[in-house]
Amino acid sequence: MSVYSDSGVNIDAGNRAVELMRDAVRATYNKKVVAGIGAFGGLFDAGELKNMRAPVLVASTDGVGTKVKIAAQVNRFENIGRDLVNHCINDILAQGARPLFFLDYIASSKLIPENVAAIVTSMADACREADIALLGGETAEMPGVYLENEFDVAGTIVGIVERENVLPKNDLRAGDVLIGLKSSGAHTNGYSLIRKIFQDVPLKTIFPELAEEGNHKGLPLRDALLAPHRSYLRVLEKCLAQPSPIKALAHITGGGIIENLPRVLPENIAANVHLNTWQIPPLFHLIQQRGDIPTQEMFRVFNMGIGMIALVAKEDAREFQNSLNEESFVMGELETGDRRLVISGE
Repeated sequence: MSVYSDSGVNIDAGNRAVELMRDAVRATYNKKVVAGIGAFGGLFDAGELKNMRAPVLVASTDGVGTKVKIAAQVNRFENIGRDLVNHCINDILAQGARPLFFLDYIASSKLIPENVAAIVTSMADACREADIALLGGETAEMPGVYLENEFDVAGTIVGIVERENVLPKNDLRAGDVLIGLKSSGAHTNGYSLIRKIFQDVPLKTIFPELAEEGNHKGLPLRDALLAPHRSYLRVLEKCLAQPSPIKALAHITGGGIIENLPRVLPENIAANVHLNTWQIPPLFHLIQQRGDIPTQEMFRVFNMGIGMIALVAKEDAREFQNSLNEESFVMGELETGDRRLVISGE
């Protein structure tokens, strides 16, 4: 006689994981959640759409790439869920949308309830901070598909925006300026290259180059690499209220500034980015030096310290920056061209 556990799938472990994460997930529920944990599908009250003139739903699905391998290697899962949620929030924020709810997917070779609970709890924390519901998810144990000790996470977010407020707007023109907001590290991109560069370096190694303010001894490499992907929702949501000075937002993820900024440009507009307008964080200098990576390639793979770029009219730039309540950088301008990106001052 055979039972399911003989194949390497432990149903009891799955149930245990649900119990461990239940309270954290329920803490994200608001009055719009009709049904969540235990239902075959999450139910969300969409009644507020009746109060909008022309509501547009915005959805995005993403993962965090091979950053999960570093988390598994050092057995630290408390930020991976936050990475996932914040990445997805920023993607739909770039189209002017505010998030409504989030769904997650976790798959592994062997389900360890405490690890799954840590990941989902960090997702719930990020959802609660953004006032969105963690409406549902799936945890899959798949021996034979994933190698031992391997796992992956993915998430789907749904948000909403009035049609007239969808970004990018159609009035981008030469002379508009690029305003960069700081990243909190490598975020969730470029980790396959990072892992290759540091493959022979213990992740507990302390690099003096990575010293934070007040910490002259530097950071362990693992801490620098697992710094969570930040969300730009709270810093930008007031600025997105109408009338908004923001003409476009570019979330700097895979492809770096080189590939992400042109995605929001019209066909007849180019962008000029000036390197000397912000300080590139030490982590990226360390990566470039140890990997002997050309500067152009660095800007095509990593965010280089800029996680979001706002495009505004030049006359609105100062007021916009003052409204952010954090440091930002006028890092370039738009010019007439063919949707190309020029990085000057290398």
